[in-house]
Amino acid sequence: MKLLQAGQNIPLAGGEARFHVNAAAPLTVSALVVAADLRVGSAADVLVSERPAGPGVRIEEAAGVVVVTPTEVRADAQAVLLVASAAGAPGVITAGLSENDTPVAEFVITPQAGETALICFELYRRGDAWKLRALGQGYAGGLSELLQAHGAQGYVTTAPPVAASAVTVVDGTVPVAPPSSAAPAEIPPMEVGHGLERLWMIFEDAARSAAALESARNYAAERLDQELSAAVSDPATRNTPAADAARTDAQRRYDELTATAEDRHRSDSAQLQRELTEADTVLPAALASWNSPAWDHPAAPADGIRLGELYALDRGGLRVPYCVPVPLNRPLWVDTESSTAVAPVIGALLARLLRAAPGRRTVVDIIDLTGAFTGFTGMLAPVLAGPPITDHSDISPRLQQLVDMAELAEMAYNSGQGVPPAEHRILLAADFPHGYQSMDAQRLVALLARGDLIGLSTVIVGASETDSSDSTVASLSRACRHLPTVSGTPLFDPWTNNAWQLDLDLLPQEPEQLARIMRAG
Repeated sequence: MKLLQAGQNIPLAGGEARFHVNAAAPLTVSALVVAADLRVGSAADVLVSERPAGPGVRIEEAAGVVVVTPTEVRADAQAVLLVASAAGAPGVITAGLSENDTPVAEFVITPQAGETALICFELYRRGDAWKLRALGQGYAGGLSELLQAHGAQGYVTTAPPVAASAVTVVDGTVPVAPPSSAAPAEIPPMEVGHGLERLWMIFEDAARSAAALESARNYAAERLDQELSAAVSDPATRNTPAADAARTDAQRRYDELTATAEDRHRSDSAQLQRELTEADTVLPAALASWNSPAWDHPAAPADGIRLGELYALDRGGLRVPYCVPVPLNRPLWVDTESSTAVAPVIGALLARLLRAAPGRRTVVDIIDLTGAFTGFTGMLAPVLAGPPITDHSDISPRLQQLVDMAELAEMAYNSGQGVPPAEHRILLAADFPHGYQSMDAQRLVALLARGDLIGLSTVIVGASETDSSDSTVASLSRACRHLPTVSGTPLFDPWTNNAWQLDLDLLPQEPEQLARIMRAG
């Protein structure tokens, strides 16, 4: 049995799976059968006490167990979400899953924000196989809020009213926001809180598939080396037909091992590509490709923005979106010696940030000493806090204004009078640190610490200053998420530490498409 952490996944054999939970408080188990957008399709997909059985999933209420038979789950379902809920705070929850009566996984969840309903596990398809992922995604509004987030509220009559609350990922790293209340009728967008999570899950699966491929390649190469060495180790036989046959057999085994690994990786990649293609039709614009229909509809809230695509040429053609949460929990630092050279990258970032929070007023501050971004700043006039700063003497007052706002918000928060930010602020500080005063770096550090209180997302443009002799500038640089713009600079995934190349998204230059994308909401 494996003890899982939030976000980890393991393969399953495909046999009957039994989900159970334990806690100090009484718990009720339930399950949702969902598509790729994590929404149910009908009442049969909602397994609760009043409807305890459906295709491939049933609740054994007396035992407090959900039983899943993967081969019987409807063919077009992507996953089964395994849920635990309580009347009040449940305390620490231990979720377990067994397969064919053999325990395979355990996940300890510690609710941190009053959550009373939690998605403990996701049992999901990967091609013809099934995998299990530990989630721990909690809902302080209870089972009703969880059901509403997955399109299931109308199929249950016993759930209590939804309480207004935040949705969190317990013990995890992927932030999740409250569900969206409105959606275009033509294309139902993925619920807020699921888009970023889904893309990171696909990225994790791609990373683990890549790691399996690399491991198989390394094993095959080491085995070939050992067998070839053994074939020629005896001088008396190294040039005999027997040695030739041993070398041929060793090469054949190597070819078979690598071919099997390559086939499995290609199958994984094809499945992930299908998931990405399907997701792109329902993701909000901030997370979607430029060709997504989301750009033709009113902006839908997003919990993240897409930065570009990750790939590895030696592992095939799969390209995985690289996305981060918004508001930016770490400033983005675009590594470049020339702001002009990265103007299409900056335009793409701003376009996505503008679409991320349509329910709040967006206000943008731009420092552009070299005039690198004049090609698109005119389109941003409705959301600019003021004219883009092109004179270095204007930098400090603008940054101090933001610092003052953040300090006032901090005072309100510490006095118990804090309220969620009414605005989504965006600061673009280009050409840093050239033309900036030494105190400006300290102001940016202050915004790094308190900017979330005013809903601030910061993007810095300039050469990396991680090794700067100025300790404040170096500290600021190290605290940011750096985006390389030089080809060949690798990024390493957080699960397997494999190297990936990043192609940053570029703002399209065709006038009609540019106008369509750059509108503020």
